[in-house]
Amino acid sequence: MPAATPVRDGVGLGLAVGVSGLAFGAAAVSSGLTTWQACALSALAFTGASQFALAGAMASGGLLAGTVGAILLGSRNALYGLRLAGLLQVSGPRRLLAAVGVIDETTAVALAQPDRTSARSGFLATFVTIYLTWNVCTLAGAVGAGQLGSPQRLGLDVVGPAAFLALIWPRLRSGGTERAVALLGAAIALGCTPLLPTGAPVILATVAAVAGALWSPPTAEPDPVSSRPEPQQ
Repeated sequence: MPAATPVRDGVGLGLAVGVSGLAFGAAAVSSGLTTWQACALSALAFTGASQFALAGAMASGGLLAGTVGAILLGSRNALYGLRLAGLLQVSGPRRLLAAVGVIDETTAVALAQPDRTSARSGFLATFVTIYLTWNVCTLAGAVGAGQLGSPQRLGLDVVGPAAFLALIWPRLRSGGTERAVALLGAAIALGCTPLLPTGAPVILATVAAVAGALWSPPTAEPDPVSSRPEPQQ
């Protein structure tokens, strides 16, 4: 795959998702955070779902519940990191920087690539684009919170999920284990949402991936002897 393809996908997804930082900036200020507190969250935490959960809980006065929910939502990035460590093979100080960029979108772009070089290019392009766009839009949303009004009116809260779905849609259409895991994960998350606190349904949905791994038949390894080329006569 040409290097331009993962970079193009990463930049496109990063711009689409990063714009929703407008919604977070406005929601954070509306919940009682200052502009600089909202910007610090985006710069240091950099995990949109956790930031929205914290802002929403603060708006309703539940700081403890919001903090727990944010930690639960953010903990899934640790699972992504385990998968990406072997794929990207980043070492040294760059490893710490790469850890900051392990989020839903960078993971999806990296895992969609056919080789390590493309995965690294896609990961970096997505990370840089989302980080810059998200932080700039957080500042803009926080400063203009009064003029923006409710972020939900603009539909910015659906931009990220829609872009993410567009990215993984080819895999869902392929059927097989990937589709089964996606459907089972969605069913678990939707079923647990009315019963559990924010963040827990997302974590429980990862059980679907474990089920998919156990259900999938193992791939047969080629016989090193039989796979050798026949000698020329």
